[in-house]
Amino acid sequence: MTKKLRVLALEPYYGGSHKAFLDGWIQFSRHEWTVATLPPWKWKWRMRHSAITLADQTSEKIREGGDWDIIFCSDMLNLAEYLGLVPQSIQKLPSIVYFHENQLTYPVAHPQEFDFHYVLTNLITALAATEVWFNSSYHQNIFLGELRGFLKRMPDFQPLEAVEDVRNKSLVKHPGIHQFPRRKKRTPGPMHIVWAARWEHDKNPELFFKALQILKKSKVEFKISVMGEQFRRSPDVFDSARKEFAEHIDRWGYQEERSDYETALLDADVFVSTADHEFFGFSVLEAAAAGAFPLVPEKLAYPETLELDSGNEDFYFKGGADQLAKRLVQLSEKLRNNNLWDDDPDRAIRVVEKFFWDTKARLLDEELVRRLEHN
Repeated sequence: MTKKLRVLALEPYYGGSHKAFLDGWIQFSRHEWTVATLPPWKWKWRMRHSAITLADQTSEKIREGGDWDIIFCSDMLNLAEYLGLVPQSIQKLPSIVYFHENQLTYPVAHPQEFDFHYVLTNLITALAATEVWFNSSYHQNIFLGELRGFLKRMPDFQPLEAVEDVRNKSLVKHPGIHQFPRRKKRTPGPMHIVWAARWEHDKNPELFFKALQILKKSKVEFKISVMGEQFRRSPDVFDSARKEFAEHIDRWGYQEERSDYETALLDADVFVSTADHEFFGFSVLEAAAAGAFPLVPEKLAYPETLELDSGNEDFYFKGGADQLAKRLVQLSEKLRNNNLWDDDPDRAIRVVEKFFWDTKARLLDEELVRRLEHN
């Protein structure tokens, strides 16, 4: 008989990739989940107060009869503080922390914005957890690789041994993505280029729009959908680009309905990432699952997730706007000749199908059972 666990999931920032991951896994999981979450708002405050708030939620759920086998939380929680605030029955449970991101290597717009307190929260949570899961090998390597240097900045009592303590209980567990329906036959027209990411500096939107300027000067026909979550201090380049490329715009801004976002991906010919920072890259993999041609920088987690070493070198560009524009021109020519995919239109889908939730959830479910049995 397949073992079924009772999982207590704690998510202080229930939005974006955190929400997509938890919802996707639970939808396809065989385990029984109890979820305690907080809205995705003011992340710094969430990292500081969520232990108190989620401990209160946990106590309420216990009074309602809640009983669990294992704890699963994200990196936004100070797990040590949480465990100090809950009953002993909860303290004894094995716990897994999932690192969607970390505050040590997460880029900041200005150096003065870096705050070591949140790095220490990440470290303390990792030390308190029974096991630490990272969403990519790239993420695991960059965090553990930088952690020792960060700890050496401490004036004294440097806990350098903590690096190996975390490393020895760390695993890489990729998240899942949803499958997309088969796309319809392409309607003749200009190349549809999609860019979808948070509207922040670390996604390097300037590079994307510079490449589009080159396409425009070269008289290449194209239309664009620029989507993603926006913030009060989004880079100014979005306002100027909206005016400059007005006649090329198909969709612009955050798509309130998931179905509208999926429709855009299913209509996309090419999906471009210009990210300087990406620990996993949900949007690129979703675009590939929808049948769009991914065009990404040859760095970050992309060589890992899009299998650079398996004959997919054409998914990548090197260099700046000139090289990106050059690749887009090449793809436009192939599209005009009705051969964007070299007679293999399902290649990207095959690359990312290992991430589909119907497969991924089963594997993650088994990992929870393994952790409990080895506790």
